Amino acid sequence: MKIIFSPKCLEFSKPNQPENPERIKQAYDFLKNKYKFLEPKPATKEDLLKVHSKEYIESFENGKFKGDWETPNYPNIYEYAKLSVGAAILAAKEKGFSLMRPPGHHAGINGKALGASTLGFCYFNNAVIAVRSLGMPALIIDIDVHHCNGTEEIVFGDKNIFLISLHRRGIYPGTGYESRDNCHNYLLSAKTTDEIYLEILDDALKKIDSSKIKVVCISAGFDTHDNDPLTPLSVTEDVYFEIGKRIKEIGLPVFAVLEGGYSQRIGEFVHNLIKGLK
Repeated sequence: MKIIFSPKCLEFSKPNQPENPERIKQAYDFLKNKYKFLEPKPATKEDLLKVHSKEYIESFENGKFKGDWETPNYPNIYEYAKLSVGAAILAAKEKGFSLMRPPGHHAGINGKALGASTLGFCYFNNAVIAVRSLGMPALIIDIDVHHCNGTEEIVFGDKNIFLISLHRRGIYPGTGYESRDNCHNYLLSAKTTDEIYLEILDDALKKIDSSKIKVVCISAGFDTHDNDPLTPLSVTEDVYFEIGKRIKEIGLPVFAVLEGGYSQRIGEFVHNLIKGLK
């Protein structure tokens, strides 16, 4: 599996912010001698319009995007965010892994989604834009510890996209407590172990009719690991290999887009997921 990466995603940061360049640099350093790397091009406005409103996109163009304390209006953030989207689109085409920031799964049609208090480090929804760029029925599997409220807001009712989200209850963004239509939510406790997690994932995948989809997108958050500094589960690094293995067994093309994950071992976790997908 090829990895999509640009060093430009390391150029913006904020003090004491967990979503920072170091987490990507650590991953890059771990993976750089193990995989072929491709450099992305920025997404176009037309790409962004596949998901986001014209008004939201133009708030970046005309300097009116305000952001929030978690997701600030960094200098040139529009360009950095478009590059992250472009990396996801290239990952979709190449069936690769987009190792980029900013992440995207909390970004809804107009920015903040489903009543969340902040954008949660996200500007544009990389994964959904990438899926829609392919123009084929898809399954998005979000394994980040936080519910993908932006993704659910965007794809709810979309007959060409199915969503599975496994996430911890009672944390940001405080959504995803029930399944509805094409969006299937699975609530986890902080004590969720590898065995419990994989049992739930197995059950979730059994409910998806693979004959109705052509590609799988993994919104790959690694903040579930038990040494993540934010709000983790109790899973080990081995779970990511097993997640990859189970998704491979669906028998469809797969690509992945990085979401959260703030451990210094994130490169190892990415490697394990990719090994499971081989």
